[in-house]
Order: sequence, then structure tokens, then C-alpha cells
Amino acid sequence: MKAIQVKQPGGPEALELVDIPVPQPKPDQAVVKIAAAGVNFIDTYQREGRYKVPLPFVAGQEGAGVVTAVGSETTSVKPGDRVAWAGIQGSYAEYIAAPANRMVALPAGVSDREAAAVMLQGMTAHYLAYSTFPLKRGQTALVHAGAGGVGLLLVQIAHNIGARVIGTVSTEEKAKLAREAGADDIIFYTQDDFESETRRLTGGKGVDVVYDSVGKTTFEKGLNVLRPRGMMVLFGGSSGAVPPFDPIALSAKGSLFLTRPTLGHYTATREELEARASDLFAMLAGKKLKLRFEHIYPLADAQQAHRDLESRKTTGKLLLVP
Repeated sequence: MKAIQVKQPGGPEALELVDIPVPQPKPDQAVVKIAAAGVNFIDTYQREGRYKVPLPFVAGQEGAGVVTAVGSETTSVKPGDRVAWAGIQGSYAEYIAAPANRMVALPAGVSDREAAAVMLQGMTAHYLAYSTFPLKRGQTALVHAGAGGVGLLLVQIAHNIGARVIGTVSTEEKAKLAREAGADDIIFYTQDDFESETRRLTGGKGVDVVYDSVGKTTFEKGLNVLRPRGMMVLFGGSSGAVPPFDPIALSAKGSLFLTRPTLGHYTATREELEARASDLFAMLAGKKLKLRFEHIYPLADAQQAHRDLESRKTTGKLLLVP
């Protein structure tokens, strides 16, 4: 089968199209013929070596497809079932073998491409808004990269909850998308200082929560726009890693909370995984959540997909199709 493999960490050129054997299922696994795989920033962190993965490895964490074989102890899925997953290594390929209990069944109203687009980014947006900092109606959230993959979904969910959403974007096109998703206020971080603009928009009170996927270039000022006892939710680092800092700063700035969550800890049990996924599928079916597909690439174009993602010029979801 064809797969995208990383043999040594590096830039997008480290993604190599290779031929490897089709995997066989272990007793608790299912083999899936992949219909679509999602492209995410975590894939770039693993490719460049920021997140360590034993070498060589097949890239990709998210996808959807049809079960073709199951192991001797697998009872939760069967051949012919449509399934999706997130957080399973090896998704940039034609087939994947993975634990069946980490896969979720797809309802008839959700396509393979929709599922591949929503599993990682959608469940991330879900846990951020419902679990990490459970947003309530009337609260105010600052969402960085408000027109990005997670950003557009998070803005929609926060808007549906009834929170006020301030989104940061870089272009008028992205501003339009964020507004359509439900952002109440837009800050062009390329033109204005988001710290002073956020203070102005909140009458100096600050926001209840900052959802920050950008990291290095936004983190410090993000702490400055939080209300006392507000929360900084740092869930990515598209501009680079945040440098070390003294936690006493959290006290000085208002007894702030800081967390660096990851999806795996918010889908740690089968029950939580299924609950988040079913919530998202219901939102899609009820038209309360709309997906934006930025680009769909052939599997062989994985390098270009990573270049486009890292340019931070994309909006919505990037998919690879074997």
C-alpha cells in the first residue's frame, strides 16, 4: 500500500511516499481502508521532531473509512462498518490497523470526508468549550486564529452556547469567515495590537478565557487580557513554542489559571470518546456546525499540504485522499 512515512525529522520534504505492506490486525484491532485523512498541526510537530515519535513512522493522526478486517478479539466493529478516529498514528496511508475501541461508528448522515475533517479539530473545539473552560452564556472568549481549522469550529460552538466571541484573524477574508461562524468582534492582529484592542472591547475588564493555538507570539499578551482568575488555554503553538516563564506571573496578573491540554486526555475513556463524537455528529446533522474544506489533496501531495498549513494562510480543513 502507499503511505507517507517520516524516516528522519525535518521540513515538509521529510514526508516520503513509500510502499509498505498492508497491515494485519492484532486481536484487539481493526484494519480500515482509509477514505480521507485529516491534516493537523500536530502532524507538523511530529514531522519536525518537536513531538517525539519512534522512527520511522507513518504520519497522520485522524481519518475515516471502511473496516476491511478485524482481529480475533474485536467485537465493537465488523467488516463493512464506516468508522472514524483521531489520535491514531499512521493515518496518511491507504490502510491503517488500530485499536477498535478507539474508533467511532459513523451515522448515515455524516460522510467520510466530514468525519475525517471533524474528529480531531472538532473534538478539540468540543473539549475546549465544554470541559477545559466550560463556557457559559454571557461570558467572553478570545479565540486566536478564529478562521483556522479549530478556530472556525470553536467560534461556532462558543456562539451556540451564547458566549461573546472575540476572534483574531490576519485578513478580511478570514474576518468574513469568523463573523459568519458567529464571532461578535474581530481583531486584525496584523494591523492592531490585540492586547489593547481586547481591553478596549471589554471596557478594560478583560476576557474570561483565551483559547490560544498560536503560542510564542501571542502568549504573553494573552495573559494580559484576562480578567482576574481568568484562564489561559494554550492548546497549540503554530508560531513556535512558548518560552519558559515564572509561574509567579500568574499571581501578579490576577491569580490566573494556565493549562496546556491535549485531546488524548479528554477522550481517555471509551465513554468520553463516544460522547464527544456523537455530540459533534448531532451538531453536523442539525446544521449547528458547518465545516469548511480549504483543500483536498491526493495522498502523494502531503508535502504541499504541510507547506500550506504552516504558511498559516489556510482557513478550515485540509484533507488527504488516498
